Amino acid sequence: MTTGPPSRSDRFDEVAQAAGRAFRLLPATPHDRQPAGRGSGQRIPHRITTDPEAVERDLMKLVLTLVELLRQLMERQALRRVEAGDLTEEQEEELGATLMALHDRMTDLCTRYGLTMQDLNLDLGPLGSLLPRAE
Repeated sequence: MTTGPPSRSDRFDEVAQAAGRAFRLLPATPHDRQPAGRGSGQRIPHRITTDPEAVERDLMKLVLTLVELLRQLMERQALRRVEAGDLTEEQEEELGATLMALHDRMTDLCTRYGLTMQDLNLDLGPLGSLLPRAE
């Protein structure tokens, strides 16, 4: 007895089950680590660490990295506008004070979550680092 090709809904169910198996998240254990690369000394887990404190810290690291990137972009744009003479002296002072306050708040948040500003500079491999080096 031959059956026809599987129905579209059966195929979707099969794909959904395969995806569920492939993306099942299991907590990392100490023995789930492998060498990251030659001579690096770092180890990369095979599984995701689901410790709530680690997840919160890593989420804050990601958020602060994005905020720092935007802060640096705004700072560069502000410098361009100042150099072009687009701002009044009062606007320049206000902008400078705002950017300094944002930098101070970023430093406070990094301290609160046990991060440094260097921790926010993600390594993008062959593209280099995400943020320009601090001068």
